Amino acid sequence: MGEVLAVLSGKGGTGKTSVCAGVAEALAEEGKKVLCIDCDVGLRNLDISLGMTECPTLSFLDILRGDYSLSQAAEHPMYPELYFLTAPINGSPGSVDREAFGELLNEGRENFDYIFLDAPAGVDEGFHLAACQADRHLLVTGAGPAAVRDATRVADILELMGKSQVKMIVNRVSREMLGTVKVTIDDVMDTAGVPLMGVIPEDPNVTLAASFGRPLLYFARRSPAAKACRRIAKRIQGLHEPVAFK
Repeated sequence: MGEVLAVLSGKGGTGKTSVCAGVAEALAEEGKKVLCIDCDVGLRNLDISLGMTECPTLSFLDILRGDYSLSQAAEHPMYPELYFLTAPINGSPGSVDREAFGELLNEGRENFDYIFLDAPAGVDEGFHLAACQADRHLLVTGAGPAAVRDATRVADILELMGKSQVKMIVNRVSREMLGTVKVTIDDVMDTAGVPLMGVIPEDPNVTLAASFGRPLLYFARRSPAAKACRRIAKRIQGLHEPVAFK
């Protein structure tokens, strides 16, 4: 039985979507069957980070309506174990039938090892659509005070929802910035009150890969961010892997 992981953030600009794509690609590299679902109705962009902008794709609403089956989800051109459903371009998260969406995810659990839900930033209806249905939650934040404050709020909301499988990913981390403001990753963990899943360094290859329409792990296999995504993928599987920033 597969697992559903919601990838969340308290605010925009944390790089949540690129993290979602990178970790999903890393699991697919290891032979895991992975489905990515963009839950940002009307503002979809997970296809860019996955390098699938030129691929014909179905939206998850196409599946919910019964027009197509889950088996027709778009297959990644470079990772044969990675599949994708985009978000509908019209409508609102509040108009999505949550019961039907839950049934879709239950079917996904039977056919995939991991299903990633890329939720919109913030804590509105799209957040709840993804967070309520997930088995585990990955909270992506930056190391800056505004991002950490918003991550803390998201963690509190998840706790009120009864969600206990929450881990934090600190993204776009710069050693120089941490040293200048005298902040450590432990400080970020202590403030947010969430255990650490991984740290991803600031890496220009993330932007370059998206600009060239390529997935990060294919475009810059040995880049710092790609290596960090692979470490996180191993930890998701329960394997021992250091989380230290390196």
